[in-house]
Amino acid sequence: MTGIIGFKTGLKDKLPDIRGQYRENFEIAPTTWFRVGGPCEVLFKPADVEDLQNFLRQKPKDVLCATVGVASNLLVRGGGVSGVTMRLGKGFNHIALHNGFLDVGAAVLDRSVATLCVDEGIQGLEFFCGIPGTIGGALRMNAGCYGTEVKDVLVAAYAVDPKGQLQTLTPEDMGFTYRHCGIPQDWVFIGARFKAPSGDAKIVGEKIAQMLAQREESQPIKSRTGGSTFANPEGQKAWELIDQAGCRGLTIGGAQMSEKHCNFMINTGEATAQNLEDLGEEVRRRVLENSGIELRWEIQRVGLKSDEIALRVAA
Repeated sequence: MTGIIGFKTGLKDKLPDIRGQYRENFEIAPTTWFRVGGPCEVLFKPADVEDLQNFLRQKPKDVLCATVGVASNLLVRGGGVSGVTMRLGKGFNHIALHNGFLDVGAAVLDRSVATLCVDEGIQGLEFFCGIPGTIGGALRMNAGCYGTEVKDVLVAAYAVDPKGQLQTLTPEDMGFTYRHCGIPQDWVFIGARFKAPSGDAKIVGEKIAQMLAQREESQPIKSRTGGSTFANPEGQKAWELIDQAGCRGLTIGGAQMSEKHCNFMINTGEATAQNLEDLGEEVRRRVLENSGIELRWEIQRVGLKSDEIALRVAA
């Protein structure tokens, strides 16, 4: 953890006993796609659903909690993330096909769903091949691409609420809009059931191969990026607005708007979290000035900014 200023609050000692794992001052940056950011005060990896429920029931009410997946569209600020950061692991990694439905744990990678589509000849879920991250994140942001979104294929979502109670949510309950769901942030998605009608495995495989080729051709997928930086405004394409504002290739420090796809922000190697956020805000400013349209961040930003480090060091 060289160079990382850790939290000194002793939060772990205030938390309930669990069967999973706590890690204090967890250096999360190497596990994020941007590879930047300060530490998590406490990382909690629950053993299973019951362990998660017991934690939420027993934790002090004033302890803030947030859930992360594989951090594919997450920007962790330089000051780190206070409170408890929950990351679901093996106990939430199940996937099972039966009677035309696919039951999937929140920790399952989206691309694993696409792989199963080919193996089992399932149609309608091919779009998951183009979504980085996990099913939990896909539910949270109504992820989608190539004309299909989670809302189009969801039968039910399963979550644990802040009181530790299991909840089953219909698509209507989810309050889906473009790249958003209406479920409170303090609810933890633990899995989902999707429609999984049978299809021709060869055709499914060809469709996925075409999607992947299109993605590699048009997106900087081999760079340190977080996927689409901004959501498309209604009736508009974010990348076109960014391009028209002269922001293709725009650079601040080690952060750059990709030349290949200018709605993708990349860490060229030496970017800080502050560089990346400053770049995004500068793009938003220029687009607003040029078009009158205010872009909405699609990348999730969490934690304290670097200039807030002194505040938590003094805590």
